[in-house]
Amino acid sequence: MLSSTSSIVQLAKAPFKRAQRGLFGGKQIQFGNNVPFSKTKTRRTWLPNVQTKRLFSETLNDWIRLNMTTSVIRTVDKKGGLDKYLLETRDDLLGAKGVELRGRIVEALKLKQAKRSMANYMEQQRSTTLSTEATEAVKAVTQKVDPSAPVVNTSASSQPAVL
Repeated sequence: MLSSTSSIVQLAKAPFKRAQRGLFGGKQIQFGNNVPFSKTKTRRTWLPNVQTKRLFSETLNDWIRLNMTTSVIRTVDKKGGLDKYLLETRDDLLGAKGVELRGRIVEALKLKQAKRSMANYMEQQRSTTLSTEATEAVKAVTQKVDPSAPVVNTSASSQPAVL
């Protein structure tokens, strides 16, 4: 008897199919009784309050249409946007659709970070290489300091270097 009770509890706690297609925040179908004046109880269910919303993702730079419960809509607003909600919420509250969206956002963030680090690297390389005017100025200064140093011709002309 214990095994049948535990299977019923697992079945009651399992997310229903519709919750896999949106952000339900752990909301489930609830069960209970209608109890009229005559006290004849009849079983009934209460479904989560699901709304279809279109939210903008700054990371993906795109609008995303989702089925969401009203409590999740309030939580997304409180967290400061869809991206922050998806990154900060536990997997069991997100469901399949939320985990899939989180994966897309994490990949986009990694791509942006890689582009940013590559741009920083290229900027650093540009700043460390000297321009032709700067190299000529350095050579002129070294000639003034040490006149016995040989002069190297950096121009494209074919004149021989003076030693």
